[in-house]
Amino acid sequence: MNVNQHTPMASPYGQPQPGYGQPGYAPLDGGYPAPYAPYNGPASAYQPGAQPQGYSPFTSFPSKAVAANPVSDLSSPLDLGPARGPPTSGPPPVSAPQPYNQYSQSQGDMQNGPPPMTQAPPRSAASQPYNQGAMNLSGAHPSYPQHYGPPPTMQQVTNQMTGMQITSGPPTPAGPGFAPTHSSQSPVSTAYSAAPPPSYTQAPPTSSALTQPPPVGATAASQQYYGGPQPPNQQPFNSALPPTSQQPFTSSAPPPPAQQTFPASSFSGPMPPPSQAPAPPVSRPQQSFPPAQLPFSSAPPPVSQPSFVSGPPSSAPGSFPPRAPPPSSQPGSFLPPGAPPTSAPSGQYPGPMPPQQQPPPSQPSPYHSPSQQQPPPSQPSPYHSGPPPPRAQMPPTPMAQSNHLPPGPLQQPPSQPAMQGGFPPQQNGAFGQVRGPQPGYAGPYPGQPNYGAPAPAPAAPPAQKRLDPDAIPSPIQVIEDDKAKCTEPFTTGVRGQAPPLVTTNFQAKDQGNASPRYIRCTAYNMPCTADMAKQSQVPLAAVIKPLATLPPDETPPYLVDHGEGGPIRCNRCKAYMCPYMQFIEGGRRFQCGFCSCVTEVPPHYFQHLDHTGKRMDCYDRPELSLGSYEFLATVDYCKNNKLPQPPAFIFLIDVSYNAVKSGMVSIVCQELKTLLDYLPRENPEVDSVVRVGFVTYNKVLHFYNVKSSLAQPQMLVVSDLSDMFVPLLDGFLVNVNESRLVIESLLDQIPEMFADTRETETVFGPVIQAGLEALKAADCAGKLFVFHTSLPITEAPGKLKNREDKKLIGTDKEKSLFQPQVSFYNTLAKECVAQGCCVDLFLFPNQYVDVATLGVVPVSTGGSVYKYTYFQAQSDQERFLKDLRRDIQKLVGFDAVMRVRTSTGIRATDFFGSFFMSNTTDVELAGLDCDKAITVEFKHDDKLSEETGALMQCAVLYTSCSGQRRLRIHNMAVNCCSQLADLYRNCETDTIINFLAKYAFRGILNNPTKAVRDTLVNQCAQILACYRKNCASPSSAGQLILPECMKLLPVYLNCVLKSDVLLPGADVSLDDRAYLRQLISCMDVAETQVFFYPRLLPLMKLDSGSLPVAVRDSEERLSKGGVYLLETGLHLFLWVGASVQQELLLNIFGTPSFSQIDSSMMSLPVLDNPISQRLREVIDSFRAQRSRYMKLMVVKQEDRAELIFRHFLVEDKSASGGASYVDFLCHMHKEIRQLLS
Repeated sequence: MNVNQHTPMASPYGQPQPGYGQPGYAPLDGGYPAPYAPYNGPASAYQPGAQPQGYSPFTSFPSKAVAANPVSDLSSPLDLGPARGPPTSGPPPVSAPQPYNQYSQSQGDMQNGPPPMTQAPPRSAASQPYNQGAMNLSGAHPSYPQHYGPPPTMQQVTNQMTGMQITSGPPTPAGPGFAPTHSSQSPVSTAYSAAPPPSYTQAPPTSSALTQPPPVGATAASQQYYGGPQPPNQQPFNSALPPTSQQPFTSSAPPPPAQQTFPASSFSGPMPPPSQAPAPPVSRPQQSFPPAQLPFSSAPPPVSQPSFVSGPPSSAPGSFPPRAPPPSSQPGSFLPPGAPPTSAPSGQYPGPMPPQQQPPPSQPSPYHSPSQQQPPPSQPSPYHSGPPPPRAQMPPTPMAQSNHLPPGPLQQPPSQPAMQGGFPPQQNGAFGQVRGPQPGYAGPYPGQPNYGAPAPAPAAPPAQKRLDPDAIPSPIQVIEDDKAKCTEPFTTGVRGQAPPLVTTNFQAKDQGNASPRYIRCTAYNMPCTADMAKQSQVPLAAVIKPLATLPPDETPPYLVDHGEGGPIRCNRCKAYMCPYMQFIEGGRRFQCGFCSCVTEVPPHYFQHLDHTGKRMDCYDRPELSLGSYEFLATVDYCKNNKLPQPPAFIFLIDVSYNAVKSGMVSIVCQELKTLLDYLPRENPEVDSVVRVGFVTYNKVLHFYNVKSSLAQPQMLVVSDLSDMFVPLLDGFLVNVNESRLVIESLLDQIPEMFADTRETETVFGPVIQAGLEALKAADCAGKLFVFHTSLPITEAPGKLKNREDKKLIGTDKEKSLFQPQVSFYNTLAKECVAQGCCVDLFLFPNQYVDVATLGVVPVSTGGSVYKYTYFQAQSDQERFLKDLRRDIQKLVGFDAVMRVRTSTGIRATDFFGSFFMSNTTDVELAGLDCDKAITVEFKHDDKLSEETGALMQCAVLYTSCSGQRRLRIHNMAVNCCSQLADLYRNCETDTIINFLAKYAFRGILNNPTKAVRDTLVNQCAQILACYRKNCASPSSAGQLILPECMKLLPVYLNCVLKSDVLLPGADVSLDDRAYLRQLISCMDVAETQVFFYPRLLPLMKLDSGSLPVAVRDSEERLSKGGVYLLETGLHLFLWVGASVQQELLLNIFGTPSFSQIDSSMMSLPVLDNPISQRLREVIDSFRAQRSRYMKLMVVKQEDRAELIFRHFLVEDKSASGGASYVDFLCHMHKEIRQLLS
């Protein structure tokens, strides 16, 4: 089918004909006519009469070789295939326009995306033979951590061998829809296998230096990921989550204090000492899987080597197996609280606890594994993971017995009460090494000594292997492959074509679908039926960022004015005119692409059709040829049918003791004097029309009259907070230029007025009420900027109490801590939305402030929360001011309503983000800025057809910052498919993770975090099991086969599971978790991608051109002689190895010695050398890409701060018990096999 039939986008006959042009619509070089110029008006970047990019008519689709296969990287032992892109059976000829043939029997290949117009680079064979001989199996490999255990039985060895194997067989013959694999095409599925790593004997090494995850509780004082240092007397809490899989690895004898407590004083940076050094308790949230160690016998039969194959899925005609029964756990439902996951038996630990080993339950637990202790701080811990030496304090016998061996893939384990549910015990296929019982828990059967496990039957010699991290899918490889593939602009004219990844720099050209900067989908091939969607469990969702800022080389949406009549719409479903409307009857009527209803064309909009059925003026009108554009709204689209007033900004400043003492009040007042010149405007030449007002508050509110006719500002105090009112109308909201002198006088006086205040208590609810009442009185929309420091405990509406209770963490009641304490703020938020009052909250807490409750109004009104824990003027001023400047200046829409319409067959059912909904369809946003994204989930309500595909239209009605009412429209068309293989061929993992994270983070409001994590793991396993069952070539169960475009799903999902929201470390406060939960709910795909999988750049070879290629987020990848920059989207860390060359240190820090580097520095010294200049440029460019300013933290190897840095090395085990990537991949494999069996 040719796309042009149903979705008229670009056509060979697009040249506007002068003879038929409407009056005034003269063609302009194939671009837009001059009459568009006036409506490009207030937007600064719209040049009058500018010609949009890529709009000259063309004879064939632009040549974006989306399906072209990149040259594969043959250096890795396994060819894992390219990052994405379906196989093509050779490029079509360049000359003729190629019809978009999706399912022709003759073509024999499945092509998504436009035909490649250039010869694809030659590609190696789809499956690379893996040469085992190349692996050195004898030498010492210190980089694999070893764990000692009893030798496996012969039965276990054989079972293990069938469990994991490496093969590369030829793919099966193809059926319709799939090309036979030839050398120029990429496999659709990638199978991975473990290279057999070197064998080890049990001789312990002599080196006494270990790299262990440091004890968590011990350094709680020095870790505050989202703020500053910990204050005095704040106990790091003990999370009593039920362990989700293996027990916490605490040592049988608590280690000596020197080995687990770091003196807080040696952590650089302003921080009070902790009140006491914690000791290791047992109850810790655990998501840890034991390391993936697969026992192999020394001479396994060659045939049963484990395999990770690459090859296209087999799909001989009719070879799809019958549809599987629906999975046991629906994606939409969390398990009932307390219910174990489907695959996990949960058991309790019977028997008494030996008293001498019972650590105090109320302390945070350091993370120790049996027989492994943290070295004392004085002892350097080099960056390698070697086998740990035995410790004298362990009893000698248990050394050999401290590990259970996993049962083989086919053998059921004996029922052992010592294995607790969560990530379930090994049943079908061993997952790592099962640990022995932990101190503080009874042994496997009552009466047995607590330190060991029953020894298994003696068997083959103990050669233990570990999955090679290089043999599993690498995020860096996928990201780099995608960059290499993206050589020309991404044109949106082809339906169902997946865009480049968010990590790739590309230029988008709008040719009928919205740019991926506005909309990204989880799947660009939607399943035709609800059954198919349910079977695959792939979430069908779109992440929409309606006001996203575009790079300078892309054209902002055109503004279209249809005059008094307003935008042309479908009579029935009210969809707006777009490229998917089909004109019929000579152009007198049009048929809606969404609901198929036929509507009359108004006389003023009539235009003749050409011989292809397209309107003559198709390319002169943005709404007929583009995916994104704006309409000027008429008075019918305005509140109370009258045009809106320009918006107002009100600044409400907390002037209690803490706010004044920290320096916040004087910094805000000083900064506002300059910032008022930068209020948002669409045309930089014109002054902003936004009016401003000022309030200060502690227990009472002070309003200021800053009318231009006054010589000095006047203060009016409101102390009756139960019924808030604004004591003055005239003179509160003013124009900056008219009242500048009075405003500056006020801002100079506020810090002096409250300099000696002793008032420590604050209110919060009445503050927002005051701003809301002021906007109501002025009859306009606007934004409140609230600068607040402490929990509002004063008797007033919205009063809160301190409810931070560490004992609830990990229990069923934990969810209550994420819900607002009182319903007052929900009601207040609803009133704010009705008025168009958006709230941005800047928090400066020194202790618990209940972000979960204070954030309700900002989150419901489309606002933002910024948090600066332990704010100190000297160290945090830059970050706060950069955030404030950006927040005030960025383009924002007010009083917005968003609706997502879809074509028949699917509908939008669920929404995630910062907004309010009073009905099921309208997303209401008091404010909507360029950083906010809304994630929308779609469900089937009927069948879809492969010919027409699925359409969605997002329409946002809003008031611009110049006071103009507008409609912004984004259109998106995706393909539909009746074969599962096509669905799995065209998904975007980054968007799926964005959806799953938001889904899970909302889920913890009503479910225990453990149930939420289990649901995520279950859904991911079902997605991959469905692919394995229905789309992959038949192969042994020991293979883990992942779809090509989803091969990073396990690593990214593990990052979500380990995040502080779902699996907090002992030092992550409840406020931090609530803050992150709210923050992530409105992130776009690029922000969640870097947040969950941070970018780690080596800086040893910085040149002026491109950035160095990132390395994977694991400690194994760091070299002692290197310097690395880690970016999370919220933080920047500069990690400096202990043996960096002097020259590099001089170039970056201006000092030759590692010990002289000041780790408390906030910014790098400005040095006159290329490396210093380039590094500062890189840091600036990273900051420019993010919506929040990232403060730089210098981390020296072996320093206290390294714990915080390590928290973001997400491929490693986390201190809070999260699994490493290798372990989680094995766990995922086991879950998939369980589903398949």
